[in-house]
Amino acid sequence: MSSSPNAQIMTTQLAFEVDGQDRPALAGGLLGLVITENTLGLYHCEAKFGNLGNVSGQPDYLYFDRRVLEFGKTFKVIFGSDTLFEGRIMALEAQYPQNGPACIVVLAEDRFQDLRMTRRTRTFENVSDSDVFNRIANDQGLSPQIDVNGPNYKVLAQVNQSDLAFLRERARIVGAELWLEGSTLHAQSRTGRAGQPVQLSFGAGLREFSVLADLAHQRTNLTASGWDVSGKAGLKYQATDSAIQSELGNDLSGASVLRSALGERKEAVVHEVPLSTQEAQAIAESYFRTHARRFLVGHGVAETSAKLRVGAMLDLQNLGPLFNGRYYVTEVHHLYDQASGVRTEFTAERPGLGRV
Repeated sequence: MSSSPNAQIMTTQLAFEVDGQDRPALAGGLLGLVITENTLGLYHCEAKFGNLGNVSGQPDYLYFDRRVLEFGKTFKVIFGSDTLFEGRIMALEAQYPQNGPACIVVLAEDRFQDLRMTRRTRTFENVSDSDVFNRIANDQGLSPQIDVNGPNYKVLAQVNQSDLAFLRERARIVGAELWLEGSTLHAQSRTGRAGQPVQLSFGAGLREFSVLADLAHQRTNLTASGWDVSGKAGLKYQATDSAIQSELGNDLSGASVLRSALGERKEAVVHEVPLSTQEAQAIAESYFRTHARRFLVGHGVAETSAKLRVGAMLDLQNLGPLFNGRYYVTEVHHLYDQASGVRTEFTAERPGLGRV
């Protein structure tokens, strides 16, 4: 397939470094690129390159000698002057299509793969979630940058789980998100993570967008119940849309729209057993916010920028009064192919509907 002029122009903005060395031949032989990031952590990249060329005056495979592309080497993707991805090569795939050139696919992941590949059974006593994040970061040789709130626990158990799975579980409970920047592990609430909004307008930076406002998973309140060990009594905490109020601005929450349209819709968290009022509040509000934030979910295609990352706040305009406004990016795919060039597909969510 011949590449479009736009695709060729956009390719010149992509560059690749392997073990800190610029590799212009990789950029010249690029056939496809997918870089994926979401709120669960573990940023990964798949880059496809042509693997046939002239080697010592003879036609041969270019990268099977493993001098350039080798397991464990650092792999960086640069767009213009910005880094789109940095990780380590974890897999190499050879492809031999019937109607195309032989190629090699590099699969790379960020340092969360160390945590994914470390499985443990252990307990943490008299700790907060912040203590746990710091402990696991130190175990993995990472620098912790932790900013989460939550109760203290008598005991937390990691039972035959990878460090990454356990961190994801704890982050979900306290409403935090995980990400890596180099060797620094970040754990922070969504409201603390988002920086200055990136402005995009339909027809100006935002190529395509679709957005769904859906009541199916909204609730007017959510209750967590448990047992207060010290007080030897049952406990209960009910979360309402006050838990999401700081993120709404002047918008209408899904809970308020649901209440007006269909009446009260209540739910209980039954698979978590809090042992204190503080735990019950943390669990109930975390689950409520998770549902509430997905009242509006949008999928878009935009011009590629390193600013389009998970955790970014987008200010989307020219969408009309219901859907104009700020959206939080939860998933990003930076893409390249020879037909369409470079672009970024993203998923973003928002807890409120604009007022007419």
